Amino acid sequence: MIRIKSYLTFNGNCLEAMLFYKNCLGGELQFQTLGESLGAGRLPKAMEQYILQASLRSPYAEIIATDMVPDEGLCQGNNISLMLECRSLNELMAVYQRLGKGGNATQRVIPTQSGSYYASLTDRFGIRWMLNFMPEFNEP
Repeated sequence: MIRIKSYLTFNGNCLEAMLFYKNCLGGELQFQTLGESLGAGRLPKAMEQYILQASLRSPYAEIIATDMVPDEGLCQGNNISLMLECRSLNELMAVYQRLGKGGNATQRVIPTQSGSYYASLTDRFGIRWMLNFMPEFNEP
């Protein structure tokens, strides 16, 4: 079964929000700042503390979050996406095709620096979806 996760986008206050959620919900919080990422030297100094990705995990839920605002800017409504953790690249591509009918592809399927495959789209109902597949965790 595909796992669905919430994906929240913030504008510089991701860590503050995730610490708040950790205090409210418990769980284990992990995060990476932009300053710790590949290519950090090309970024303005002020962005080094922005969160590239954070995850708050408990036995029952996972919240993923970032300070990486989409090109169209951040507004109430586009700050939440549903993220699908797929079990195979074929599954990712099939689900991407089905969800994308009548919608808008925002990122075609691409390999990432971490070795995963990623795609994103907005479906015909205006819901934002992010699809991910990490081969080493899913396939022998």
